[in-house]
Amino acid sequence: MPSIVVIGSQWGDEGKGRYVDYLAAKADTVVRYQGGDNAGHTIKSGDKKFSLHLVPSGALYDGKNCVIGNGVVVNPKSLIGELKALRSSGLKVDKLFISDRAHVLMPYHIVFDALSETSSSNTEIGTTQRGIGPCYTDMANRCGIRFCDFINLEVFKDLVEKNVSRKNQELKHIYGVAELDANAIYNEYVGYAKELAPYVCDTGAMLGEEYSEGKKILFEGAQGTLLDVMLGTYPYVTSSHPISGGAAIGAGIGPRCIDYVLGIAKVYSSRVGKGPFPTEQLNEIGDTIREKGHEYGVTTGRPRRCGWLDTVVLRYAVRTSSLNSLALTHMDTLGDFDKVYMCTSYEYNGKIVKDFPASLEVLEQCKPIYEEFEGWDGNVGNIRKFEDLPINAQKYINAIEKYSGVPVSLIGVGQDRAQCIVREDLF
Repeated sequence: MPSIVVIGSQWGDEGKGRYVDYLAAKADTVVRYQGGDNAGHTIKSGDKKFSLHLVPSGALYDGKNCVIGNGVVVNPKSLIGELKALRSSGLKVDKLFISDRAHVLMPYHIVFDALSETSSSNTEIGTTQRGIGPCYTDMANRCGIRFCDFINLEVFKDLVEKNVSRKNQELKHIYGVAELDANAIYNEYVGYAKELAPYVCDTGAMLGEEYSEGKKILFEGAQGTLLDVMLGTYPYVTSSHPISGGAAIGAGIGPRCIDYVLGIAKVYSSRVGKGPFPTEQLNEIGDTIREKGHEYGVTTGRPRRCGWLDTVVLRYAVRTSSLNSLALTHMDTLGDFDKVYMCTSYEYNGKIVKDFPASLEVLEQCKPIYEEFEGWDGNVGNIRKFEDLPINAQKYINAIEKYSGVPVSLIGVGQDRAQCIVREDLF
C-alpha cells in the first residue's frame, strides 16, 4: 500500500520509533507531521542507539526522503544540532525537506512556556518547557513565523520586531520579568535561517506528487492519542493533533492519501506529566515496570508513570484514528510477573463504562475493571513467530485483539530493531 500513518495509541512514548524505523526500510519517504522537539524517538540498532527529536526516522537509511511537514513547530537551533549529531555518527541525512508552511519556534516561546508552568495563575500541565504550546498559540493567533517568512530576511526581521514588542509588553506588565532583545534574537536566527534555507520547499505539493506516482510514504506522529489537543485528557495535552487525522493537516495532503493506520501500544500503560491515569500503579509493580522498561523520557529524562494496560484507551484510539491494526511493544518488559492485569472497562457510580470519558472529574473517579492473566517468561527476545511465544503471552495478545477490536500485526520482543514478530507485511 502506498501510505501508512503511525500513531501512538496511548499517552505517547509507546515505542513508535522502532516501528517507524522498521517500516522506513521499505518506504520512499518518511514524514513527520506534528509536534516539535518535545518529542523523542529512540531507535536501537546493534550497539548503536539514536535519539531523534525533529528529524524523521528515515534519516537512519541512505536515500530516504525525510520531510518535516507544515504541522511541525521547528526549533531551528535544535534541528541544526540534531543534524550535526546524526552526521557525526556517520549518517548522511542529505535528503531533508522542510515545509515552507511549518512554523519557527522562537526564544520567546520557550520563555513563555516556562512562565506558564510556574505562574500561580495557570494550571501546571507538566510540559517539557520547550516552547511548543506557545508556538502553536501564536500559530492560532496568526502572529507566528513560517519558514517561508523565516528565510526571507527582510520579512523575518519585521516579524521579529513586531512580535518581540508585543511579547515584551506581556513580560513587563503581566509577569514583571526582563524584556527580550529583538536585535539579538534576529542576529542569532539569521544564521539559522541561512543554514536551513536550502531544505525549505512546498512539501505538500511534493508529497501529493509522490502519492500519485505510487511512492511508499510513511507518516510518523509524535506523542499519542490521549495527548491530542481536542480528543485527549484536556488540558493535560499537547498542542497539536497526534491522531491519524492530524497527518492530513500536518503534511498538507488530503485524507484520501492515507491508506492504512497503524497504532502503537505498549502492553502496559505509561504517561509523562500531569493528568488522570486510571490504571497507574503507585507501588512496587509500577516501579518494576519503570525500571525493566527503562521508562524515562527521551527528551527530558523524566521518570514515566506506569500501570497496567487499559483497553478502554485502545478502543478510543481505534475509533478516533480508524486504526487498521496495532503494533505492540515491551512484551519482554511485562514478562516474569506472576500475574498481569488488563483493564477492560471502568466502573463509575455503580455503572460500567466502556467508552473513554471527556470529563477529567469523571475519569478520576473511574475504577478500572481488570481481567487477570497468568504471567510468562520474559526471555522472548529471540522469538520471531507468534506461535513460539509462551502460551500465556499468546493469550494476553489474543485478549488485546478481543477488547480493542483490531488485529495485532507486529509484536516487539526487545529494544533492537530486529527483535520483532511480523504477522502482517504492511509495506
